[in-house]
Amino acid sequence: MTMTEARPATPLWRRPWMFPLGLLVAAFLAFSLPPYLGLDPARSRIPAPTGWYYPVLVAHIGFATVAMVTCALQIWPWLRQKHPTVHRRTGRVYVFAGAIPASVAGFAIALAAPFGPVGAVSNVFLAVLWFGCTVQGFRTARARRFGEHRRWMVRSFALCMSIISNRIWGVVWAIVLTPQLDTTFGGSEAALGQAIAGITTWTGWVLPLLVAEWWLGRSRGRRRAPSPA
Repeated sequence: MTMTEARPATPLWRRPWMFPLGLLVAAFLAFSLPPYLGLDPARSRIPAPTGWYYPVLVAHIGFATVAMVTCALQIWPWLRQKHPTVHRRTGRVYVFAGAIPASVAGFAIALAAPFGPVGAVSNVFLAVLWFGCTVQGFRTARARRFGEHRRWMVRSFALCMSIISNRIWGVVWAIVLTPQLDTTFGGSEAALGQAIAGITTWTGWVLPLLVAEWWLGRSRGRRRAPSPA
């Protein structure tokens, strides 16, 4: 999965977002993974509603971890330009050991997650779109349609990393909605929790995907702009 155009490698200082992205992914994983490393359901941050839910959740988390790490490497221009073979192999790991199995497991747990129907529908859409964008990205790379490949993988990247956005929005919506517990939600903590989870899941992935589409449209517009005479 690489672009074969002969271009000089982009200096790291021209891509100042790479280091913060790597740091953000590392910090997120350091916070999120420990409760699941011992395979103890009692430490899970999400209560398991059925017997199969916890092992599928752990599988989803494991595959998603692989996806996040390899996805960050995939968008590193220096690696793509200077080491295309590594880029291709890392891309295959992202697709087959990360995004595809993580999205399939995510689809399964979305159907049974204890966060209400609004959150369930959102997570089903997220899993299906992540799977579809990733498969399209792989297919277009195999067909050597690298422009299309890049666009699909940008979308896949946005959906993959949306879990970080999801955590941020969860805090935001909790702050906004909790004061309405006794009014809007009639004192029901369960209704409040489902509302926070539902809105969080939608904003968590929809906004990053919209930003990705805006960025792709802006980049396409710049390439089509006529050069000055």
